[in-house]
Amino acid sequence: IARLAEDRDISFLDAPVSGGVGGAEAGTLTFMVGGADESFAAVTPLFDIMGRTAVLCGGAGNGQAAKICNNMILGITMIGTCEAFALADKLGLDRQAMFDVVSTSSGYSWTMNAYCPAPGVGPQSPADNGYAPGFAADLMLKDLRLSQQAAQDVDADTPMGAAATELYKMFVEQEDGSGRDFSAMLPRFEGRTRS
Repeated sequence: IARLAEDRDISFLDAPVSGGVGGAEAGTLTFMVGGADESFAAVTPLFDIMGRTAVLCGGAGNGQAAKICNNMILGITMIGTCEAFALADKLGLDRQAMFDVVSTSSGYSWTMNAYCPAPGVGPQSPADNGYAPGFAADLMLKDLRLSQQAAQDVDADTPMGAAATELYKMFVEQEDGSGRDFSAMLPRFEGRTRS
């Protein structure tokens, strides 16, 4: 599309976002932008209205590249956060104590500190609303699949991304994950054992 636009002397930017529904409502989105410097400069005032951060990531397509890399990290991190809470539960650790430790130590992450998958712990998140989607598991699966297609295209080794893709595929397509928030992996792990 960028090439077609360029052939017609039309400026083109790809600008996926991060921040979900809450970020859109609050005007705190992050834009990952691919395209020409001058096109980015021309529309930066619009990005400033809609979000908190806009980063020019390089030429056309690099906004999409940044988005799939970001969401691959997010998917992997959410799985780790949910696994840790499920393990903490089985070890008898209070969820609030778990949050208080991890959110202030080396386990600190966005999935723990801003979007905690455990209801009643940390700031408000979809977990506190029955896992109604802020970012649907279906969309996470789509983005993880895109990351794995990109990894295949450039021969990149992404074993954690591949594993996250398979877990979200099972969750969405064979379990009860479709239509739920991607953090609903926590109740999934709560009900499972090693066998």
